[in-house]
Amino acid sequence: MKWARRLDGKGVADAAVAIIVALLIGYAIVDPPGPSSPWPAWSAWPVAAVVSFPVAVRRCRPRVMLALACAAAVLATVAGAVAAGMIWLTFVPTVLVLYTAAATASAAWSAAGLAACAAAAVSAILIFYDKVLPGLTPAATPSELPPHWPVEIGAICLLLATGWAVGTAVRWKRDTTARLVRHLSEAAVADERRRIARELHDVIGHSMSLIAVKATVANHVADARPQEVRAALTVIEQTSRSTLTEIHRVLGLLRSDGDLQEANVPVPGMADLPELASDARSAGIEVDLTVREEAAPPPAVAVSVYRIVQQALTNVITHAGPTRCSVTVDIDGRAAVIEVVDDGPRHGRPPRADRNGHGLIGMRERAKLYGGTFSAGSRPEGGFRVAARLPYDPNGAMP
Repeated sequence: MKWARRLDGKGVADAAVAIIVALLIGYAIVDPPGPSSPWPAWSAWPVAAVVSFPVAVRRCRPRVMLALACAAAVLATVAGAVAAGMIWLTFVPTVLVLYTAAATASAAWSAAGLAACAAAAVSAILIFYDKVLPGLTPAATPSELPPHWPVEIGAICLLLATGWAVGTAVRWKRDTTARLVRHLSEAAVADERRRIARELHDVIGHSMSLIAVKATVANHVADARPQEVRAALTVIEQTSRSTLTEIHRVLGLLRSDGDLQEANVPVPGMADLPELASDARSAGIEVDLTVREEAAPPPAVAVSVYRIVQQALTNVITHAGPTRCSVTVDIDGRAAVIEVVDDGPRHGRPPRADRNGHGLIGMRERAKLYGGTFSAGSRPEGGFRVAARLPYDPNGAMP
């Protein structure tokens, strides 16, 4: 079963390469350019098969196969079973296995393998030319490629270096691609976390501001007007329930790796703007809501419009209430334009705190997501103004 699983497309290709290399080595031993081997002619094929076998299984254990291929080539050379003048061909399997080892192992290990194979090959060739070649019967006819040990050593070292260099380059490319994919994955996770953080900030910030205002009112009028306390508690209860529902929805998106544009996920949109205005009115804000919608925006745009209006009203409740506020949303099929303007605290009372917080950052990021514009600041006549424009393609694509 283990061998059957390994017999995939790459394994078949490796086996085919091993057979081709074995045929070339066997033919070179049978008909060498230099003196013939003293071994019987039929032995050329078993020798070629043994030397080439590591190529067929090099992906299983590259390091072991590299040692086996180099050892087989060295033994065949020292024993005189190779073709004089074509010894470099006997080390071609070692080159192929070295490529695989360099593509899978560390650079330090593959470099050590290269040095060991080169040293072993050079030693084997020097021994062959010093001890074996003088005892061989000279060739019947002079060859165009007479045996010459510097050529053999140069060819083998060049092939080994090339195989190692190509394998190292492949490994570097794979590592670089893996790091890039990992970096993109981490960036995607970070973006998703920021998106969820914005959602939670908008949901919790708006609801807690409303609850805080109502709790303050109830605390001040608890003895004099108990009916207002009951009304405030009712608002707090309703707001708490809706907030829990929103938090569960947002956390559900995080848990399921969902997208705000998924149709099966209930998300707020244009139809929920009146409810936002009603919540703000219950907190003492006189809200004048105007929505002009020539065409329904894509779901993601509707969510962004809702969140920007929600955060802007939250800022009004938190920093300027009670006051008067006008909310205008204009959608013409090409862009969504949002404007939220308040008159500032009544009776000249200074605002409770600086409005330049995470809420404005979140609104600006939502506008930037669509290549839009965002501005927020105090008005000369008093109060605060938030304006955003979200351009979009009618089909829902970002411009």
